[in-house]
Amino acid sequence: MRSVIILGGGPAGLTAAIYATRAGLNPLVIEGTEAGGQLMLTTDVENYPGFADPILGPDLIAAMRAQAERIGAEFLTEDVTAVDLSSRSLKVTTHSGETYDTKALIIATGAKAKLLGLPGEQRLMGRGVSTCATCDGFFFRGKDVIVVGGGDTAMEEALYLSKLVNSVGVVHRRDRLRASKIMQERAMKNDKISFTWNTVVADITGDGKVSGVKLQDLKTKKVTERAVDGVFVAIGHEPNTEIFKGQLEMDANGYIIRKRRSMTSVEGVFIAGDVHDHTYRQAVTAAGYGSEAAIDAERWLATQS
Repeated sequence: MRSVIILGGGPAGLTAAIYATRAGLNPLVIEGTEAGGQLMLTTDVENYPGFADPILGPDLIAAMRAQAERIGAEFLTEDVTAVDLSSRSLKVTTHSGETYDTKALIIATGAKAKLLGLPGEQRLMGRGVSTCATCDGFFFRGKDVIVVGGGDTAMEEALYLSKLVNSVGVVHRRDRLRASKIMQERAMKNDKISFTWNTVVADITGDGKVSGVKLQDLKTKKVTERAVDGVFVAIGHEPNTEIFKGQLEMDANGYIIRKRRSMTSVEGVFIAGDVHDHTYRQAVTAAGYGSEAAIDAERWLATQS
């Protein structure tokens, strides 16, 4: 029986591991076979406190993991295939078939950005392709970019980028936006933002970095090319919560709901990071949520007989 198991190896999970280890809880961190979260797809990180010079996303994750490991956190590089939260002894089963029992569980499995599924998208991710304007917009100062999407997230990205870049082209597959009225009005009134309707991105081009996009008009099927320096994919995020469905209270989009600070609808189960946070989605906020979940778990365990 473990005192606490942490699911996830991104900023939230690793920070929770550091705090839980320092609290003497001897956590087991089941980090998954694709550990590190969205920072593993990020190149230069300039907005994480404590680093005067940019640090690569994977290097930041490696430093966090090394810190947690140095002070005694135990890591298991496996994927979790099932959880059973129906009894006081919480159960976690991994891909190898092993089942681990724990008194407290911290879920920091994160979320993944929905992507377009284009050949050039993965190849140029972090080299002009981004899913986060707040994270990467700084690198596109004075350049021309496009934002793909038509919802509130896309409009937020476009408006944020308009303060930094030369121009923002919003590419949307429909003839009208899905965003809320106020977000539409703000974007439409912005001189730096233009709109291309009934169009999809057919591919992203560039040798080593983004140089352009191929756009297909859905009505005429004609494909044209446009030179751009950056592509921001803003078609939504999907939380990694599939294995918890039916056991934890979630919102309509699958994000786990916090009930008392970081505790979920099940006693002893805590959450941290993008698995519940669909507003900020920053490494630093995920880390903050990780410390909160570990402290809450420690205090909750102290009340248990």
